[in-house]
Amino acid sequence: MSEMVIKTNNLTKSYGNHIALDSLNLEVPKGATGLLGPNGAGKSTFLKTILGLIQATSGDGIVLGHDIRTEGEEIRTKIGYMPEYDALNPKMDAINQVRYSGEILGMHPTIAMTRAHKSLEYVGLGEQRYREIGSFSTGMKQATKLACAIIHDPELIIADEPSNGLDARAREFMLNTLEVTVNQGQRSVLMASHLMEDVERVCDRIILLHKGKLAAQGKIEDLKAIDKEIEIHVWKNANQLEQHLSAKGLSVRREGRIMRISAEMDNITHEILQSASAVGAQVRRMHEYEASLEDLFIVIMERLGYEVKSSEQLLASPVQARQADIPKDYSGVIN
Repeated sequence: MSEMVIKTNNLTKSYGNHIALDSLNLEVPKGATGLLGPNGAGKSTFLKTILGLIQATSGDGIVLGHDIRTEGEEIRTKIGYMPEYDALNPKMDAINQVRYSGEILGMHPTIAMTRAHKSLEYVGLGEQRYREIGSFSTGMKQATKLACAIIHDPELIIADEPSNGLDARAREFMLNTLEVTVNQGQRSVLMASHLMEDVERVCDRIILLHKGKLAAQGKIEDLKAIDKEIEIHVWKNANQLEQHLSAKGLSVRREGRIMRISAEMDNITHEILQSASAVGAQVRRMHEYEASLEDLFIVIMERLGYEVKSSEQLLASPVQARQADIPKDYSGVIN
């Protein structure tokens, strides 16, 4: 099978005059990839299209070696989906909920029950398998949804906000389980989350969608190169130094006495020290700033015209708002 789990060519989806996906050209290799984008970016439409649940308006795509236009059913048998929304029956015990998930995928009941035991053990719920789901904590419910997603040993797991609402201990276990699934289980994960730390922990690549278009894709480490900065710790006359650097055309991000200056200019350290001398500022520390995925996300979104201080401001929104990307006023026939 190709090393590409998902590959699209000019994938477009329109609802009347509204373009939900605009000529997406994606290549998602095996491993763990984060799917990012603000509300309305096209993430839901993208997932529905690659799973063959809705037809693309134009363009094409291959998922796990299958054509998204004609082989949606085959694709879905190889996918495990862990939704963010509540998809469990609170009156069912965990073992039968997971068993049922296997049966609706076509498993023989005996095999589904055997696999349900193994899946719940894998996600840390072996001793709680006979408890009703209604008595579970949020972390236990999330783990049960993951068990439902992996019961048929899928090649690709789509995890939507897998650590949402979890305490520190449950969050750590969930992220570790996903890491083990990728690194030891040799399975692929497409993970949507508004928690940049979690995406960076599990994934080595990202896809960032914006208004139906591809804003960025690739290895996180490679993409960080677009935001190289020098961090300085300033004592005395910090305001004057910031103004002096900005007057030179340098991009300055500041938090109190800490400043991060874009490293795009040659001899940037010389320029910083020269400005500090000119205004009488003391630079106590200077080093190349190691950007995080959060920093990268903010930089990209700022370049796209958003004024945000954190990814959570932009990505955190009610579940209902992310259910679909169809405009509310759309009443025509879906093409």
